[in-house]
Amino acid sequence: MVLEQLEAIPDPHDPAKWRTAQGILTVTGPKFMNWNRGVGGGGAIDLVMHVRHLGFGQALEWLERRFHGLGLTPPQPGLMPKEQALALPSPVAENWPRVERYLVEKRKLPRALFSPLLQSGIIYADVRANAVFLLVDTNATPVGAELRGTTNLPWRGMAPGSRKDHGFFSLPSTPQEATVLCESAIDAISCHALHPTYRCLSTSGARPDPEWLSPLVEQGQLIYCGFDADPTGDLMAQRMRALHPSIQRLRPAAKDWNDLLRQHA
Repeated sequence: MVLEQLEAIPDPHDPAKWRTAQGILTVTGPKFMNWNRGVGGGGAIDLVMHVRHLGFGQALEWLERRFHGLGLTPPQPGLMPKEQALALPSPVAENWPRVERYLVEKRKLPRALFSPLLQSGIIYADVRANAVFLLVDTNATPVGAELRGTTNLPWRGMAPGSRKDHGFFSLPSTPQEATVLCESAIDAISCHALHPTYRCLSTSGARPDPEWLSPLVEQGQLIYCGFDADPTGDLMAQRMRALHPSIQRLRPAAKDWNDLLRQHA
């Protein structure tokens, strides 16, 4: 029912697959996986957040408005879970060398940028040697984390209970001349390496209106939308600028900022 309201199209040959604006989803019970983007989740709220690029509160409002407004039966309680408690992976210092090799050798990120990130605890390695990038709120309290696999098999995800609308990943910085919104932590680090005078942060996906964005815009600083140079990134950048006209588009000259950095390297 939720997938139908999201205008997802069922695969005629595989009942577990649905075509959406974000790519093909594999749906098993309340869980889904987007193999095109390497992310997944569970429950109706996660599904709406992913397909519609909404925050938790916005997704809940969308569900309530859509189902009650059309007189439909709302999703079962099991598909609309309460907010999950944040479960950050524990740091495992001995795994950092492997993570650092991946970030430097595969992603071509400058090693010099890691020192302040490590000291602040914003980035670390977990027990599976995933790279962990913390999302923090205005009080520097962790509210989530982006996870990136460091093996040959591409993998990315979020720590359970992450609240993307409550904070973001950002490189520690002094006041900069502009802020660039990127789709991931690795893109934010890459963008900063290419534009050292810019403050670069991650929206953890191409999300046009996270809850923390309006207060940031109200500060009056120049803000660029640096989403990927692909149809999804362009569409979400257009929506962001429609909601926040002062934000300008800064389109990477490659598919994303990390691809551009690797080209330069």
